[in-house]
Amino acid sequence: MTPFAQSFTAIPADIDELGHVNNAVWVRWIQDMATSHWQAVAAPEHIAAYIWVVTRHEIDYRGNIAAGESVTGRTWIESSPKGAQFDRRVDFVDAAGKVIVRANTTWAMIDRESGRLARVRPEIAAPFIGDQASSS
Repeated sequence: MTPFAQSFTAIPADIDELGHVNNAVWVRWIQDMATSHWQAVAAPEHIAAYIWVVTRHEIDYRGNIAAGESVTGRTWIESSPKGAQFDRRVDFVDAAGKVIVRANTTWAMIDRESGRLARVRPEIAAPFIGDQASSS
């Protein structure tokens, strides 16, 4: 499986008092990449009918970057959904190729019309479990 990829460059507003990307920014980048992945891969009728919300982030911080530095985020789905939930893996790799942030995030699918949880049917999950396109 080829992960979906997206590049991020730290700007001064992303930097905390330690001179590194703030942890909240890493969470925002995880969410931005998940949204981009959904928009790039899901069928238009699924995009129109459903939205995703985070139910859990588990993040390991192994390094960091400073303003002006870039990372490549990679995300993929390792296993089939469980009811309305899907686990997403995320790695952020620095310019040297080292994984500096690794996350497992859990997302729940919501039906836009009813506002209720919706079971992730096989046809919705299929494009995310097989080979996936990359983007930058």
